[in-house]
Amino acid sequence: MPFLCAGRPALDQLPDLLCQLERAGASIVEIGIPFSDPIADGPVIAAAMHEALETSVTPEGIFDAIRKARPKTALGLVAMVSVSIVQRMGVDRFTQRAREAGFDGLIVPDAPVDESEPLREAADAADLSLTLLVAPTTPPPRAARIVAACTGFVYLLARTGITGERSDAPDIANAVEALRAITDLPIACGFGLSTADQVRAVVGHADAAIVGSALVRRIEAAIDANEDASKIAEAFVKDLASGLG
Repeated sequence: MPFLCAGRPALDQLPDLLCQLERAGASIVEIGIPFSDPIADGPVIAAAMHEALETSVTPEGIFDAIRKARPKTALGLVAMVSVSIVQRMGVDRFTQRAREAGFDGLIVPDAPVDESEPLREAADAADLSLTLLVAPTTPPPRAARIVAACTGFVYLLARTGITGERSDAPDIANAVEALRAITDLPIACGFGLSTADQVRAVVGHADAAIVGSALVRRIEAAIDANEDASKIAEAFVKDLASGLG
């Protein structure tokens, strides 16, 4: 389950990039909507979002790119978006526009679970899944409320802190077991994954492995070197997907 920062590379390349990631073995792709004050994103993703904003990437521009990409790919497409962006556009308008563009769901990492009911209702009305985040330190009663607010899948953070590559595989067995006791939804796990071996370790327990910073770093390096970022992304995701076998 790769993560892309929308606008890096340019939005007009997104349809072809998504097709390449599908060929490489991705099942669902998270599309990060750039935000000026990311909550949990590490320096790699934060810098990519800054670059995207500098080139005037907007939610409407992203919707247009997804609309062009949708007929070309069977990938699940999920928008990773700050609740403040959703609220600024209007919850009903944002969810309807996302659905019309071709998104299948939303991940809203900074949406407080106690205030998430209007967002869930709007997502349901637009036929979008809604995913909130569960951290390793989330107390069980609060985790139960978060899971109850989710549809589609649950996002389990593999580690505390901010996004970024790590050398070790996360120990998620107990956290996944605890979530499975309270939900039948699939569990996707991310934060700090960057190798096929780490993907293999995660999907031994969870249903999906999310890789963000490691992919974004390679895309940014390709852009800086004037190389084919899409081709490099495809090769990296193909390598990651080898951990699924």
